[in-house]
Amino acid sequence: MAAAKKSATTSVKKVAKPAAKSPSKSGVPAAAAQTRPAKRVTPEVARAAWDKLREQHPDAHCELTHANAFQLLCATVLSAQTTDVAVNKATPALFAKYPTAKVMAAAEPLDLEPLVSTLGFFRMKAKSLVGLARALMANQKGEVPQTLDELVKLPGVGRKTANVVLGVIWGKPEGVVVDTHVQRLSQRLGWSHETEPPKIEQDLSKLLPRDRWDMTSHVLIFHGRRVCFAKKPNCEGCLANALCPSAFKAELVGRKPARVRVPAVIAAPASKPAKKAAPKKATRTSNSRAS
Repeated sequence: MAAAKKSATTSVKKVAKPAAKSPSKSGVPAAAAQTRPAKRVTPEVARAAWDKLREQHPDAHCELTHANAFQLLCATVLSAQTTDVAVNKATPALFAKYPTAKVMAAAEPLDLEPLVSTLGFFRMKAKSLVGLARALMANQKGEVPQTLDELVKLPGVGRKTANVVLGVIWGKPEGVVVDTHVQRLSQRLGWSHETEPPKIEQDLSKLLPRDRWDMTSHVLIFHGRRVCFAKKPNCEGCLANALCPSAFKAELVGRKPARVRVPAVIAAPASKPAKKAAPKKATRTSNSRAS
């Protein structure tokens, strides 16, 4: 009987407890601290949320300081991977010295570099500004073109930059401008599940009426800078929180996954090969000495 009990107890397998998930810096498990797509909303809900955000930011506008289309074009080129605040600090001196395409076209990139040296990639941007100014003089009589196809032919001008100018100056963008704030908020609001700007632009252009395309980027940028921060978004202060599928859990949505730093492996120094022992000298025996 005792032997039977012993065999029964030994046949029971021990179940290992799952390892506890280590929390990330934000206080949530590391496995959960990744981008989580929000539930897609209907066009009706998206437009209602848009109305609430527009109500919250009636003064939303392009925050790049400019006086005309040429200055906005230059400022937008300079804003790549740089804040608008930094650009606005650099452009007054730049435009004072080079106010028009004609004047800038006569300069060399080296002449512009000291004026934009506080911005990232300033050498490449100075080259782009001089290049686009010369292209405007050669092909457009110094005037900024009013079509997407012509704008994107200019050095340093992509679809995003072209749509900023088309929307702000002439009110006729060919799509929604998608920057880092628009990308994050579009995912949190459930307007897009995409992560690449061109695909997000397509989703927003299908979701929202054309007459809202220009203002959409300004409203979302204002909201992203003032309320819906990347970290610790102020959901309580958002007028659209009742229409947002990410409300009060938005921090995990629309953000790039945290970089995982792998500790560098330091290779151990190669061990020196062991020295071969020198052969021992033969010792003469007493017999050999005797002989």
